[in-house]
Amino acid sequence: MSVGFVDQAKIYVLAGSGGTGSSSLYRDRVIRRGRPDGGDGGDGSDIVIRADRNLHTLLDLKYNQHFRGSHGGHGSGNDKRGRNGESVIIRVPLGTTITDAKNGCILRDLKVDGEEVIVALGGKGGRGNDKHNLRGFPGEPGEEKELILDLKLMAEVGVVGFPNVGKSTFISNISNAQPEIAAYPFTTKFPILGLVRQADKTFVVADIPGLIKGSAEGKGLGDRFLRHVERTRILIHMIDMAGFEGRDPVEDYKAINKELKSYNAVLGKKIQIIAANKMDLEGAKVNLKKFKQVVKKTVYPISALKREGLKELVNAIAKKL
Repeated sequence: MSVGFVDQAKIYVLAGSGGTGSSSLYRDRVIRRGRPDGGDGGDGSDIVIRADRNLHTLLDLKYNQHFRGSHGGHGSGNDKRGRNGESVIIRVPLGTTITDAKNGCILRDLKVDGEEVIVALGGKGGRGNDKHNLRGFPGEPGEEKELILDLKLMAEVGVVGFPNVGKSTFISNISNAQPEIAAYPFTTKFPILGLVRQADKTFVVADIPGLIKGSAEGKGLGDRFLRHVERTRILIHMIDMAGFEGRDPVEDYKAINKELKSYNAVLGKKIQIIAANKMDLEGAKVNLKKFKQVVKKTVYPISALKREGLKELVNAIAKKL
């Protein structure tokens, strides 16, 4: 993921109209008055949205918002039917929800590679003339819709915590992800996906931009990206156990959990694995002892920078999954 990451887009789709049925009369030496032989019009093209596992952003749809289908071909004499319009395929990342902007109805939540849905039907072609109707009929118009696309990343594990607790360093050392790492807040401005290989198992981890108090109400970057952990099965709650920036690890833990519950009650109930990071720094061991006395849960002490304790943590994640 890069600065090109876009997780929301609005598009406008117009399916193709059906072709007009032909008004044609066949004549020969015997049939002088003519016999109706007008072919039907072809169907207009559908607008289809398809999930593609090779895509990770809605960036293209931010700038290319209008999609128009081709019209069906007109019928012709000798009962020849017009050609059907070819479907217009719009590709989106896995995890994209499609909503009708007019009525708020969710049309589909695309979670499987290759899964697709027709979001606008092409118009049916008009009938050609026959013995009861000497004229052909026009085709039906194609459907027109305004759609909202909402991407929620497909990852089994989400890493959450305050800024600068070492999430990016952690995910870069356990997966194939290469996020920007720096000693200032909000280095990660977009969710980062990484593939972790553990023995014969693989799973996807999402590094979520740092949360702060009030994230659920719109402070910082959290309100925009918290929704990306809704699909995860497990959360890695990363704590700066050294309190390097003067924060209290216990208060950090409580604050992040409060934000998760405030944003969505489901997030507050997800399985959490607590990772006590920066154990290589002074004061971390003392803080860890105090933390365990208050938070009576299993804690995995690690140093993401020195790659200490990562194997045990990854094994615990794989076991939970």
